[in-house]
Amino acid sequence: MQHVTLNNGLQMPILGFGVFQIDADKTEQAVTQALEAGYRLLDTAAAYGNEEAVGHAIKNSGIPREELFVTTKLWVQDAPAQVNTRRALETSLARLGLDHVDLYLMHQPYGDVYGQWRAMEAAQREGLTRAIGVANFYPDRLLDLILNNEITPQVNQIETHPFFQRNPDHTLMREHRVQHQAWGGFAEGKNDLFTNAVLAGIGEAHGKSVAQVVLRWLIQSDIVTIPKSVNPDRMAQNIDVFDFQLTEDQTTQIAALDTGTTLFFDHHDPEMVAWLSKRRLDG
Repeated sequence: MQHVTLNNGLQMPILGFGVFQIDADKTEQAVTQALEAGYRLLDTAAAYGNEEAVGHAIKNSGIPREELFVTTKLWVQDAPAQVNTRRALETSLARLGLDHVDLYLMHQPYGDVYGQWRAMEAAQREGLTRAIGVANFYPDRLLDLILNNEITPQVNQIETHPFFQRNPDHTLMREHRVQHQAWGGFAEGKNDLFTNAVLAGIGEAHGKSVAQVVLRWLIQSDIVTIPKSVNPDRMAQNIDVFDFQLTEDQTTQIAALDTGTTLFFDHHDPEMVAWLSKRRLDG
């Protein structure tokens, strides 16, 4: 496994296991199998409804806590945001059965972002989380947060895949030492990603699958990625990406696939902003 170094010196695996859209009753088994396959970075969120199952898998794995890198995420909080952010983090820790997480992310750039961030800064200082970051922040929102707060986010987790490569975002993050992390690395198969001729041809040249080519491309771009699967064979295949290197010509071919447009939802769309901002979680 390769690691990246966050701006506070913390080491983070460059490849992990995500549990988005895995039903809670299937999550414990999936995480157990992922840990057996060698994954040590686990990514969940309060909004996924499966933190407790992730915690059970961690507890039953017998793997020392210090060998794991656990991420969870804060959903948009009601006022007073600082109080409710602390409550939300404590609730997530209780569900996970942990006394701290390694990374706590603000899941959406909405609500009282400043109040939420101040509470997250305090939680980091107290050791409830070793690193803090954000998710789904576009460059303007990310830079605003950086310029007007004490702690620069360690991570920004954003939609990133061959069809939406986020090059301007990546450049800004690198400039300010914010680690780029991808969600949706396989674009959930949209645009026929798994049968794309360019990706398939590169895979054939290396004896690798399209999924492995995409993961290798992200890793070579210094982007942390968290592929999801409930299939043990796919889990093993997804982590087997450290024994080959894409050539400059192959990365140029992948660069040409970029459409510059989201395949999921636009965080600048007023209807989406309203829906995400108003959604609340139980508990």
